[in-house]
Amino acid sequence: MKQLLLIFLLIISSGTYAQKTENPYGLDIMSDPEEYRKAIVQDENQLMVDLAVFIPGVVLDIRYATDNNFTGKQVYTTAAAFVRKPVAEALLRVQLELRTMGLGIKVFDAYRPYRATLKFYEVYPDKSFVAAPWLGSRHNRGAAVDITLIEIETGEELAMPTPFDDFSERASPSYMDLPDEIIRNREKLISIMSKHGFSVFHTEWWHFDFRGWEQFGLMDVDFSEL
Repeated sequence: MKQLLLIFLLIISSGTYAQKTENPYGLDIMSDPEEYRKAIVQDENQLMVDLAVFIPGVVLDIRYATDNNFTGKQVYTTAAAFVRKPVAEALLRVQLELRTMGLGIKVFDAYRPYRATLKFYEVYPDKSFVAAPWLGSRHNRGAAVDITLIEIETGEELAMPTPFDDFSERASPSYMDLPDEIIRNREKLISIMSKHGFSVFHTEWWHFDFRGWEQFGLMDVDFSEL
């Protein structure tokens, strides 16, 4: 009987361990949904907001929920875009201002569970374009967004220097060997995002970090638990 009990406890222990976030670098990562729920009771700014619900007219093109991404495989089980509450509020202001110009935002990625950052670096270990897993990504904090502009009437994307997740020098916001129209479109995106508290990443015209991202911790909670 004691042997059976011991085996049972070992199975339970193994199962519990398997559910823990893989964390080879010993980072402080929130992976328990209950811990997340307690955090938002203490500070509502920690809340992860669903952009599809919060921003009227936002268009989502969550590439990592498909195999149309640089890994060639589906990474997310859900095509969703979550960000922290202050980030969502700032993006709403961006969208409302863009609408006066007949434009809107399309989101490629937002909150990214830490497990995806480990996968990305395994596939493409270049810190210029993929976050170092020993530091974690600002996407893991719900404080970064990958985004472009669209025309509201047609739904078409404005011409930009490269497609999303193009890992070349042309993706840099400072790359200038481009047609004037494309430079204007890129600057329009950077300008309006900057106005509302975002800074563009130095190698990716589509990636924007929200000011104060440091106040949000790394997370590895699944979309379904937010």
